[in-house]
Amino acid sequence: MPDDVKPRAASSPVRDGRRTRWEKHRAQRRAEFVEAAMRVLADVGPDFGIESVAVEAGVTKPVLYRHFSDKADLVEAMGERATEILLDRLIPALNSEEAPLPRIRKSIDAFFGTLDDYPNLYWVLARHTPIDGRGPDVVREDKEIIATALSALLGDYLRAFGLDSGPAEPWAHGVVGFVQNTAEWWLDRRSMSRESVTEYLTVLVWAAIDGFAREHGVTIDPNVPLEINKVVQLRSGDDRGAVPRAGDGRAGGRVGPGTTDRAVRSPER
Repeated sequence: MPDDVKPRAASSPVRDGRRTRWEKHRAQRRAEFVEAAMRVLADVGPDFGIESVAVEAGVTKPVLYRHFSDKADLVEAMGERATEILLDRLIPALNSEEAPLPRIRKSIDAFFGTLDDYPNLYWVLARHTPIDGRGPDVVREDKEIIATALSALLGDYLRAFGLDSGPAEPWAHGVVGFVQNTAEWWLDRRSMSRESVTEYLTVLVWAAIDGFAREHGVTIDPNVPLEINKVVQLRSGDDRGAVPRAGDGRAGGRVGPGTTDRAVRSPER
């Protein structure tokens, strides 16, 4: 190599630092624009325009398009935010150390409460079709996340009672579909109060659990906390790629590496 030719550095710490700061800035700006879009959606409805989002965010459309390729891209980012909101409410409810009946009630209410607070967001995501297969079907993927989490939870409880855990997966998917379809009906009709429909679903879900348990010689008091407390844990990373698993909430200690803070452990008694 000639003396006047210097070898190229593998990487520049300064440049890497600038890139990291820029990526954080872009992520923050995207999050701000998503929140602006959700405010517009709440006011205008599912047919909101990208220009209205720019106005709400205090920027021009070209600035918005630096962060989102089109409206579909923005809607998909809103879907990611919707998943965060739903899981932040639902997982702690599923993991609450309460008697079975109030625990079921709290979980169903968390789901209905999210839809009640963000009805336009739900309809946009439910009716959003990814273009040419690009992007996720948020509602379907969220149902899969919840069903997988519930399946892990039910499986742990069935094994704890000495029962076959085989029914856990179809049972979980059935319950999630039942609750989600009822919630969509309620969101569209509003023919009864949220409290009433939540209570009806709570009783129906518990009736299935109680009937199955009694058929196998197990009696569970719906109003007394169980001696064991199983909890759902979501591995760290993108929520849509997370793999829910269940564990014993009485194990004590902090949530270990590889789990998110949505894995709410119960304290020892």
